[in-house]
This record gives sequence, structure tokens and C-alpha cells, in this order.
Amino acid sequence: MDAKMGSDHDRSGSLTQTDVTVLAETFRLLGDPSRLRIVLCCLERPIAVSDIAQRLDLSVSLVSHHLRLLRAARLLKGVRQSRQIFYEVADEHISHMLQDMASHITEDHPAD
Repeated sequence: MDAKMGSDHDRSGSLTQTDVTVLAETFRLLGDPSRLRIVLCCLERPIAVSDIAQRLDLSVSLVSHHLRLLRAARLLKGVRQSRQIFYEVADEHISHMLQDMASHITEDHPAD
């Protein structure tokens, strides 16, 4: 086993109960299809609330509600430009995790 794998294992094994609870809540938030679609929409580039709503065929108020939850969980961040706020994925960890999971579900898997 290489040193990187060992350090990843050590890190995940040292999560506190609070860390595990926060991680579970993060996955619960992403388990909602609308919220997941919003986060995926923000992967490509910063995007305004109204554009997210239009692209996903959701109301602006519903998108705003989901964005508040996603920002509170540090999954997304908002950047104000003039009178609008543009949302984007908070950091590369979120981006990589979602891209890796998307690759995982779309690749061919042999039947067990």
C-alpha cells in the first residue's frame, strides 16, 4: 500500500462522531434530486439563481431555498457581481467527488 492510501485511511479512521454526523448530513442534502441537480449545474461555471431555475425548470424561490441549505453545508458558495449572486461549487473536493461519482455510475460494470 502506498503512503497516500495509508494517509487517506488514517484520515477517514480518525473522524470524530461529529465529523461522521456532518458527513452523513452532507450526503443527505445531496440525496435530494433537486439539490443534486443544482450542485451539478454549478459545476460547469458560476451561475445565477434565475438561470439555475430556468435550466432546471424549478421556481426561483425553491432554488433559493435549496441554495441556502447548500451554502450552509459549504457545498456551494455565492459570489456577488453587481446586483446578482452567482453560485459555484465551494471547492475542488466537492467537484472531484461529484465528477468521480458521475464517472462511476456511467461506466460499464460487469454483472455480479
